[in-house]
Amino acid sequence: MPDTRSHAPIDPHVPPGADPRAGYESAPGFDESTDRNGTCRPHWIKFFDSLHELGPTEMARRWREAKDLIRENGVTYNVYGDPDGIARPWQLDPIPLLIPHAEAAALERGLVQRARLLELVLADLYGPQWLLKDGILPPELIVPNPGFLRPVHGIRVPGGRYLHLYAANLGRGFDGRWRVIGDRTQAPSGAGYALENRIVMTRTLPEAFQDCRVNRLALFFQTVRDTLRALAPRNKDNPRVVLLTPGPYNETYFEHAYLARYLGYTLCEGGDLTVRDNRVFLKVLGGLQPVEVIFRRLDDDFCDPLELRPDSFLGVPGLVHAVRSGNVVVANALGTGLLETPALPAFLPRLCRALLGEELQLESVPTWWCGEPESLRYVLDHLADLVIKPAFPASRMEPEFPADLSAGQRTALAARIKHRPRDFVAQERLDLSATPVLDGDRLVPRKLVVRSYLAAESGGGFVFMPGGLTRVSASSDTTVVSMQRGGGSKDTWVLADAEVSDFSLLPAAGYRVALTRSGGDLPSRAADNLFWLGRYAERAEGLTRLLRGIVVRLTERSGLADCPELPSLLTALAAQADPKCPRADGIEDPFARVFPVVFAQADPNSLVSVVRSVRLVASVVRDLISLDMWRVVNTLSALPGELTSGTDEDDPTPADVLDLLNRTVTTLAAFGGLVSESMTRGEGWRFLDMGRKLERALHLIGLLRATLVTATEHEGPVLDAVLEVVDSGMTYRRRYLSSLRAEAVLDLVVADETNPRSLATQLAALVDDVDHLPRPASAGRAPEQRFALAALASVRLAEPDRLAVVEGGTRPGLRDLLGHVAGWLPILSDAITQQYLSHLQTSRHMATPDTIRRTGADSGDRL
Repeated sequence: MPDTRSHAPIDPHVPPGADPRAGYESAPGFDESTDRNGTCRPHWIKFFDSLHELGPTEMARRWREAKDLIRENGVTYNVYGDPDGIARPWQLDPIPLLIPHAEAAALERGLVQRARLLELVLADLYGPQWLLKDGILPPELIVPNPGFLRPVHGIRVPGGRYLHLYAANLGRGFDGRWRVIGDRTQAPSGAGYALENRIVMTRTLPEAFQDCRVNRLALFFQTVRDTLRALAPRNKDNPRVVLLTPGPYNETYFEHAYLARYLGYTLCEGGDLTVRDNRVFLKVLGGLQPVEVIFRRLDDDFCDPLELRPDSFLGVPGLVHAVRSGNVVVANALGTGLLETPALPAFLPRLCRALLGEELQLESVPTWWCGEPESLRYVLDHLADLVIKPAFPASRMEPEFPADLSAGQRTALAARIKHRPRDFVAQERLDLSATPVLDGDRLVPRKLVVRSYLAAESGGGFVFMPGGLTRVSASSDTTVVSMQRGGGSKDTWVLADAEVSDFSLLPAAGYRVALTRSGGDLPSRAADNLFWLGRYAERAEGLTRLLRGIVVRLTERSGLADCPELPSLLTALAAQADPKCPRADGIEDPFARVFPVVFAQADPNSLVSVVRSVRLVASVVRDLISLDMWRVVNTLSALPGELTSGTDEDDPTPADVLDLLNRTVTTLAAFGGLVSESMTRGEGWRFLDMGRKLERALHLIGLLRATLVTATEHEGPVLDAVLEVVDSGMTYRRRYLSSLRAEAVLDLVVADETNPRSLATQLAALVDDVDHLPRPASAGRAPEQRFALAALASVRLAEPDRLAVVEGGTRPGLRDLLGHVAGWLPILSDAITQQYLSHLQTSRHMATPDTIRRTGADSGDRL
């Protein structure tokens, strides 16, 4: 007989050896872990036994580490309107959902049948349309449907496969039966999050994972990769497959970058692709490279602004014609969003009988389309018991729950339905099952929805993911399960009835690979973002070092009388925003000038804003930087938030700010060290390095203009401050001891190419980087090469003694040299941008969240 003993929840206050389910009270209805008698279900016993052996203290320690891992890995989900924005950490619960083998097998059979049926529906509606002619589907549901793409009608898809990745949202009702709540067919999201959840959970609870014999996910993703490769119309041995993303403001952008890296695809945006001669090409630094397969995470109508949606700034102009010509394959096929019509499930039973000659195995939640008179009468008679949704997927209407409305509101809703009945669909309000969730130190029940996935096989059929993405409600009194409404997620464990396969996507021992030292051609957008990542990181470092030079003097000395160099430093600080600002003499409260430069959220030149830009651009190239570098960026972005400008008593002191600046410098040094020591010297590194060197040169020029071009009476402290900000004080003192001379300082920070912080070193590095950029062979130098050489030559020809000469209170030689170089650097930057980084959307002009909401670009598959 099975072991049916009861178990209690995790509770750190219970001594080791206590039952990990003690005190758990299941919710009314169906509970996944407990039957109606309060007894633990058999397939959960091994899991709770494993927690029992682990003990509450060890479990708490491991879960803290898991949450740190999620944060360090940058696993995020963008909730629109959330203050954390794209930095909102992914919400994962440590208690997985367990599904026994027999139950999963039944779900697999039902989902495979459903996917086969849906593909036949698409083949007919985008082909002969017998379903409409024979009256099996009402034309009023298809012809005016925004999801029905007329430009796609008649396009043949390879092998008749429309759904290369299919997902269904499943809910279990009070009777214990699974039902489909909705189909996700155009760009189903969440598979990457399911994989990330699994990786975190196998590290957190390896003993429970092994004891429960949980099926692995690698075979599923191998099928996805094999299927996409087989779709290639030409180069089937080594096709170029790209993952098309809406961009970093999309709610699931982390998943896009994660899947691209895991599957080995190039992550690209619409601006990275172009159509030439009915073929799609990826714009890389060396030119154009043909694309065979596009694995899209973009809604149907946004994919092509020429034929589908004119206001789309996310797609590829001419993509539909390229697909029609058979030169590129889009997965999932264009037009598959039609299947997400909420009214379609009402017709699936009759469609299944007509197309497959079978009864539908996995039922949908009972659905009524109000466009049919009989269904309309039923909906109006039972309005309080139903959920009202828009009939067409493109509608912005949110589901309405008539039971929660007042009598007047319910009457108004009924009137709207009667006025345009075909625009509405009603579904039975499903009392979702509950599952235990760790809330603080105890287990509590939460409603759940499971998203299950199928991958098409290249030879026909579908493969079921032995797992999925389980989402839970935000609170016990919330019946809506949505990540956008504060919900969380769980790993989904499908239990095996035999030994678990140990297949991995990692190469097996002894596997031979073709050796290469090329990382692949870099898309121009990626190069642009790396270039600006370098610029923003160096801008943050230069600003932080300058701020630290000011604040350290404010904490160690009593005022301007003891710190004659402070006006020069404050002038340099103001020049960060306005190079023509007047000299900052006679300031009564210098710290009042410093504080907003550190913390002002609305000022694009403040430290907090620049750091925010570093993280934003780093998130765009998440698939191109190392995990350690991403962790450094996350640490950097969290630092300014540790000190806030709240009430007067909470305002940070100069000592607090100094501590923050010291830690920021250290973190930025770690970033620079990873760039120098860990990045391979490919095209990506070159553009990041060019951004750093260009920005460091501009910062140094601004600093010298504000401090040394105009001579002061007490110049020794100013020279000392310049050396400190430029991080060259130790080198100077080793050479000249304590004698501070302007010509020696200028030689070190301007002309000395052995000093990694000097202006000459930055320009020499720029020359070297520019010389190694890809370009066609030609007799002469390219414009960017000439501009870089001109700037370097002017510094190499300068004489430090003459630069230090003072005439009429200023140093004209230094002023002219800095002005000359400062004139060349923007020209150099523009030349690099025009030659290598020109594309439709740049990192500096990305769509904002407000723009996305206005255009509806966030209307894709929400979790």
